[in-house]
Amino acid sequence: MGSVGVQIVCVGLGLLGLVGVIVCCAVPRWKVSSFTGNNILTAESNHEGLWTQCVMQSTGQQQCKNFDSLLVLPSDLQAARAMTIISCMLSSLSLLILFCGADFTTCVQNEDVKPKINIMSGVGLLLAGLLVIIPVSWSAHNLVRDFNNPLVVSNRRELGACIFIGWGAGVLLLLAGGLLLCFSRPKSGGSGGTAKYYHNSASAPNKNYV
Repeated sequence: MGSVGVQIVCVGLGLLGLVGVIVCCAVPRWKVSSFTGNNILTAESNHEGLWTQCVMQSTGQQQCKNFDSLLVLPSDLQAARAMTIISCMLSSLSLLILFCGADFTTCVQNEDVKPKINIMSGVGLLLAGLLVIIPVSWSAHNLVRDFNNPLVVSNRRELGACIFIGWGAGVLLLLAGGLLLCFSRPKSGGSGGTAKYYHNSASAPNKNYV
């Protein structure tokens, strides 16, 4: 079928997006130290993630510490934790559903059910992409706001690598979900009511002849 190639591409995009979301969730590179201003101190650099805060010395030594309590964290960080975890779970589940309903697998034999399964997978990938783009954009907005705030003269932070990885992963998931929704339309069945078969009554002449 013509949609097999599209489904394979969607699987590849979904896997790359899932890897990006996992990296974005695990690696502490959401916020990094900003060496700007009059006092440039490069002896150590700080970088923060969703779970830990690390300090790297100029000698190469690195020390990381987990955040103390969930309740004392800012609202954007709490939302980012929840959304990225849900995005990982939803994208993984959507890819499993896509494997079951894809045309290059034989998990589902009914050809009429496969497009519906692919549509379900596409919706899940779209939601997973949105769930990772929202917290990344929220954190980026807060970082840019604090960076341009003249009252914050010390301990400024810049956008880390995970912000850009999260944007890329979200775009890949959205692209995979959009392609699935475009190319997985339900097939128009032959039972549309227009094609009907009639047979001539061959027994019409067969009357009782005397």
